Amino acid sequence: MSSPEARLTELGIILPAPISLPPKLHLPFTFVNVRGDRAFISGHPKQTMEGAIDGPYGQVGTDLNTEEAQLAARGIGLSVLANLKAEIGDLSRVAGWNRVFGMVNSAPGYDEQHIVINGFSDFIIDVFGPDVGRHSRSAIGVAGLPMNFAMEIEAELQLVDNI
Repeated sequence: MSSPEARLTELGIILPAPISLPPKLHLPFTFVNVRGDRAFISGHPKQTMEGAIDGPYGQVGTDLNTEEAQLAARGIGLSVLANLKAEIGDLSRVAGWNRVFGMVNSAPGYDEQHIVINGFSDFIIDVFGPDVGRHSRSAIGVAGLPMNFAMEIEAELQLVDNI
């Protein structure tokens, strides 16, 4: 399989700029934390092409339907890759996606969180291929998320040395 960057080009996808926080928003953590040969991805929202936080907002099952949320989860994949690339340089350094954890702000009784987070998982496997992109995953419903996000997705990856 081609490199992740080449695959993004094949798909006609341009990554957004790395995330830029609003001036008064204090977050005492990084969105990508590299420790040795592992990268820990903090819970990500979607971001605009300029890097601004872009939701999605509200409850899935009330404010967004499953299909809209699944598309937004794919958009979060773009955000994760943009911030990861800014931190590690080349996405070909990713040797494996170990774990993905999706949290979906769910309306009472909503039970399709797994389908929503498939938007992210399918995107990662499409870009990295089934060997590198394969991951374990949990998708849970929560009563609320910071800033009223409809979902957040975090991950843990295995890296190789600079290529």
